[in-house]
Amino acid sequence: MLPVRMQRGEGIGPLVLLLLVGGLVSGTESSDYSEAEVLPDSFPSAPAEPLPEFLLEPEDAFIVKNRPVQLRCRASPATQIYFKCNGEWVNQNDHVTRESLDQVTGLVVREVDISVSRTQVEELFGLEDYWCQCVAWSSAGTTKSNRAYVRIAYLRKNFEQEPLGREVRLEQEVLLQCRPPEGMPAAEVDWLKNEDVIDPSQDSNFLITIDHDLIVKQARLSDTANYTCVARNVVARRRSSTATLIVYVSGGWSSWTEWSECNARCGRGWQRRTRSCTNPAPLNGGAFCEGPPFQRVTCTTLCPVDGGWTDWAKWSACGTECTHWRSRECQAPPPRNGGKHCSGSMMESKNCTEGLCARTLAPGTSVAVYAGLVGALLLCVILVLCVGVLAYRRRCRHLHGDITDSSSALTAAFHPGNYKPPRQDNTHPLHPSAPPDLTATAGTFRGPLFSLKQGVNDSPHKIPMTTSPLLDPLPSLKIKVYNGSTLSSLELPADMGLCDGEILSLKSVSTMGRERDYHSHTLPREPGLSTSATMGNLGGRLTIPNTGVSLLVPPGTIPQGKFYEMYLIINKWDNTTLPSEGSQTVLSPVVSCGPSGMLLNRPVVLTLPHCAQLDTPTPDWTLTLKTQTHQGAWEEVLTAGEETLSSPCYLQLEEECCHVLMEQLGTYGLVGQSCPPQPACKRLQLALFAPRAPCLSLDYSLRIYCIHDTPHALKEVLDLERSLGGVLLEDPKPLIFKDSYHNLRLSIHDIPHTHWRSKLLAKYQEIPFYHIWSGSQRPLHCTFSLERGSLAVSQIACKICVRQVEGEGQIFQLHTDIQETLPPHSPLPSGGTCLPSSQVGPFAFRLPDSIRQKICASLDAPSARGCDWRLLARSLGFDRYLNYFATKPSPTGVLLDLWEACHQADADLVSLATALEEMGKSEVLVVMTTDGDC
Repeated sequence: MLPVRMQRGEGIGPLVLLLLVGGLVSGTESSDYSEAEVLPDSFPSAPAEPLPEFLLEPEDAFIVKNRPVQLRCRASPATQIYFKCNGEWVNQNDHVTRESLDQVTGLVVREVDISVSRTQVEELFGLEDYWCQCVAWSSAGTTKSNRAYVRIAYLRKNFEQEPLGREVRLEQEVLLQCRPPEGMPAAEVDWLKNEDVIDPSQDSNFLITIDHDLIVKQARLSDTANYTCVARNVVARRRSSTATLIVYVSGGWSSWTEWSECNARCGRGWQRRTRSCTNPAPLNGGAFCEGPPFQRVTCTTLCPVDGGWTDWAKWSACGTECTHWRSRECQAPPPRNGGKHCSGSMMESKNCTEGLCARTLAPGTSVAVYAGLVGALLLCVILVLCVGVLAYRRRCRHLHGDITDSSSALTAAFHPGNYKPPRQDNTHPLHPSAPPDLTATAGTFRGPLFSLKQGVNDSPHKIPMTTSPLLDPLPSLKIKVYNGSTLSSLELPADMGLCDGEILSLKSVSTMGRERDYHSHTLPREPGLSTSATMGNLGGRLTIPNTGVSLLVPPGTIPQGKFYEMYLIINKWDNTTLPSEGSQTVLSPVVSCGPSGMLLNRPVVLTLPHCAQLDTPTPDWTLTLKTQTHQGAWEEVLTAGEETLSSPCYLQLEEECCHVLMEQLGTYGLVGQSCPPQPACKRLQLALFAPRAPCLSLDYSLRIYCIHDTPHALKEVLDLERSLGGVLLEDPKPLIFKDSYHNLRLSIHDIPHTHWRSKLLAKYQEIPFYHIWSGSQRPLHCTFSLERGSLAVSQIACKICVRQVEGEGQIFQLHTDIQETLPPHSPLPSGGTCLPSSQVGPFAFRLPDSIRQKICASLDAPSARGCDWRLLARSLGFDRYLNYFATKPSPTGVLLDLWEACHQADADLVSLATALEEMGKSEVLVVMTTDGDC
């Protein structure tokens, strides 16, 4: 038998193995048989060979100029490996094959290379690119690689679009466009600034888009440079023409200087003041300031007149000193306008007897003279004292009056008091800035109230009085008011109708028959932005509807027996505008409550809505409460989180409002600024308005307001638009505005250009960041002016996009008929659902006084187990600074006052009862269940 030659590393096929086995059997048959040996049932075989696996596949390649490209592939195990290009086998002679052995697996690794020339690629006809594929064999079968495409690389010379030079103003957004030349492969684009490569990761003010455009977000003076677009690939590198970007600054006037002195020292002249175009100065071709750099006005300076003496008067009679006098005055003329005073003496004396007068008196004469002088002096003193006593008694009778009750039925339930109207010459009973009427009263009772009509000559002394049930059966009630020498007697008949809620006003009649005004300094009050009520020891609540502003006056705040006309005003005037300093922003309306300067026995609670975004897990805000002094300056009252024992207020913060516990009434507002490192956010509202009446002209306008997310701000805009004839198209949309120094951008889209066109030349409008962030310039709005093609066009549909640059945004979908009268739309609650503007007495509080007293008695005293007012503060969420409550006579009472203010709209007793139940105060719960309605 012929031996089979096997190469190293080659597998043994099934046919070869069969021949080998057959030869062995036939060759040894006689010997094996003769030796009687038994053959085994099966022989061992070599393991099956796997399919080839490509370790390296050919990759796409580009032919640069005339240099051929090399394609390479590698497979294992492989007995054969060849290239196929465009469906045809490559000649075996064009292959360069290398064979090796994998040291780990022991399998044969074959590698093959081919070369593809430019001529081969150019000879290919058809739409498909030139491609090559590698095919490898093994005893188990064949495997094909991925296709590798070979293309001829090129790069055209001319750019499809080159950047153009521009002149832009400072902080304007700039777009430089570049479309690179056509090439294979596609060219990569770099931007050069003065031959330096721009890297957006190093300078965030630059942005390169996917279309290779360069965007300068906010043009700076340093961005004035030459910009070049560079395109490159494996073949070549092309440069565009250079575009010069010039960032200019238009000039701005500085402040005027003070007026110069009049150039004429006497008579008519002129004075001037100047300003310079340096705020800022024009740069890089920016426009110069418009207007004159100086102003000139005429002036008149009064000429100085020197004084002159009058003629001497006649000599006086000869006196006891043997002299006589004469005088003169500096009145001919008197010195005026800085003229010199007369020089010399005003009086002149000389001896009138030429030295012959005897100056001695007879004995005893001097004693009589002095005695007479002393007697006359004593008489004058006695007369002055008598006149003073009479004047004092007359004044006291004029100032005091007694209120008496002629019915003995009142003695058990009503204690007469003294009615002392303010002095006529004292126009400020409490404080110089107290705006409302201050009303003195005699007493307060539960029940219906009497009302008397005031006479024409009634004086403004008001005595609010209430009646108890004891007054109902009385036949009449006579009240006498004494005022000086005038007596006013008013009677209430028994059959007079009594209306609950009316106030009995008694006004004394002036001796001159005219009313006296006791409060000449008042704050202006606009309808819907103020409220007032007369309150006493029982307290009450003032609420300005649809604004979120309220003032809670707890029981016992006003001293017993005193009554004040409390007021609450939302300020809209320039002199009370809360200024924002630096990065501060105004977060709430500026509110005045008063009368300021009045004595309070316990804190009141002022509720202010705010627009700070406070739902973040980390504190982003530094919030400060400010107050306005009587001189108009603003001072910080406290900063949240920095309270001390000397802090006059306590600030309870909620997501949409804050509650201020304070003992000094006045003007207050809330400001804030970002707390690094996170930027703070404000809650804004976007409101879209359109004309309510049908449009009769070709022009049509849409107004979008950007306002604080507070009820007061929305109410202010609704009132403004109502006066302008506008109507709200849909509910306002919320917007989170970040402290990022980016403007608010507004743009209109999808206008049906066949019937409408926009009068706005720019693509968008912007509201500067600082105008919104400062909070002192409101309401802010933008107007989109549209024009229709004809009067027959009545339908309009478009989109309005509002967003902060690099921030959040909203989109309004508008579709309306401008020929119809739009119905009024208001997101504010109707008059029937809003809280009343004022509530006086126990009806203003959800918690009955009996329950309040029992809770205070149970929790005010410190507890060893800690189950006292401190635990109640933690349960209610009022434990940010417990030392404030610890300094009050009744900490629990102040906590309950704050609870009343926080739950004025939903003040059910369940939340309070739940907190007490968690504290284990079962005895208080029994009282609340019995007396309350939880």
